[in-house]
Amino acid sequence: MFTRIFGKPKQETNALATLDKLNETLEMLEKKEKVLLKKAAGEVEKAKEFTRAKNKKAAIQCLKRKRLYEQQIEQLGNFQLRIHDQMIMLEGAKATTETVDALRTGAAAMKAIQKATNIDDVDKTMDEINEQTENMKQIQEALSTPIGAAADFDEDELEAELEELEGAELEEQLLQPATTAPAAPVRVPAGRQPAKKVEDDDDELAELQREMAL
Repeated sequence: MFTRIFGKPKQETNALATLDKLNETLEMLEKKEKVLLKKAAGEVEKAKEFTRAKNKKAAIQCLKRKRLYEQQIEQLGNFQLRIHDQMIMLEGAKATTETVDALRTGAAAMKAIQKATNIDDVDKTMDEINEQTENMKQIQEALSTPIGAAADFDEDELEAELEELEGAELEEQLLQPATTAPAAPVRVPAGRQPAKKVEDDDDELAELQREMAL
């Protein structure tokens, strides 16, 4: 276990160092590829110049060197592809190792927790809690039990006495004489006259109209 714990940083350091080395190599190959591309382009320009000068042999030599440069460029491309593939595989292996290590750590932590909380200890703790709860109930019941003179009182007799008091109170309420409230005076709203007054005014108006007609 300690070997695994102390070995992990070293393994991680080795993986990072390897990735750095691969990156450096990849950058070196890319620089060489750029140089070779420039040389190949230069040979093409030289071949054009020799062709314009009617120097066919020199132009062919330039094209041959261009082909050699192109072969090296293709080889460097294959090297770069392999390095890329190696880097991808290494990064994937590193991620896999980290994942497995994290899972292993989680499993060890879970095992330690389960070991610290044994099922027998849990059962024992629950039994103690139930026992303490039952003891507390008994204490509360003992404290609520009446003592002294109050303990001699008969609950049935007290309830019968209470019913007699309630019946006497009800009977007293029924025997009291009923009282009626005086009728409230009828108030005529302002601006309105009684119906009889309106009828008298109508009769006087009709009588006046008859006299005027004569």
